[in-house]
Amino acid sequence: MPKTSDDVNPHGSATNSAALHKAGRSASGRAESLAAHIEEGAAGLVAFAEGLSDAEWRTPVSATDQRSVGVVVHHVASMYPIEIDLARTVASGKSVSDVTWEVVAQLNAKHAQDNAQVSKSAALELLRQNSCAAAAAVRAFTDQELDNAAPFSLSFGAPVTAQFVIEDHAMRHSWHHVAAIRKALGR
Repeated sequence: MPKTSDDVNPHGSATNSAALHKAGRSASGRAESLAAHIEEGAAGLVAFAEGLSDAEWRTPVSATDQRSVGVVVHHVASMYPIEIDLARTVASGKSVSDVTWEVVAQLNAKHAQDNAQVSKSAALELLRQNSCAAAAAVRAFTDQELDNAAPFSLSFGAPVTAQFVIEDHAMRHSWHHVAAIRKALGR
C-alpha cells in the first residue's frame, strides 16, 4: 500500500519511485521512451505543417480521405486525450469494448465537419499542447501499468497491453498522418 500521496501516480497505483516523480522524471524508462517518441512525432508533424502553403493546407489527403491536410493535423491533435484515456483504461486492467472502428469513423467525420475551416495556427497550437500533455501522461505510467493487458475492441477484442495502445495510437498517429500528407502533397 502507498504510504503518502507522493507514492501514488495519477492512475492511483504505487510508483516505482516517488522521488523520480518529484524530480519531474518518469518512474519508467519505457514510459520515458514512449513519451519522447510522442514528442518526436508531434514535432515532426509541426515542423512539416509549418512550411505548408495555404493551398497545401486545404489539399485533400487522398482520393479516399477527402479531409484537408489542415483538418487531419487538427485531428491528430484532438485525438491525444482520447488515446491516452484508452491507454489508462487498459493500464487499469479494464477492457475497452465501446470503441469500434465504426465509432472512430463517426468521430472522424464529425470532427472533419466541425473543423473544416481550422486555421494552421489553431491546429498547430492544439497539436503542441495536446502532444505535450500526452507525453506527460505517458511518463506517469509504471512498467506494471504498461504491461497490463485487457481486451481492446479496436484490436478485435484481443488482449493488448497499455504499451501497445500507446504505441499504436498516441505514438504512431502523427507519424502515420505525416506520411499520408507527404504522399498527398508529393513531398
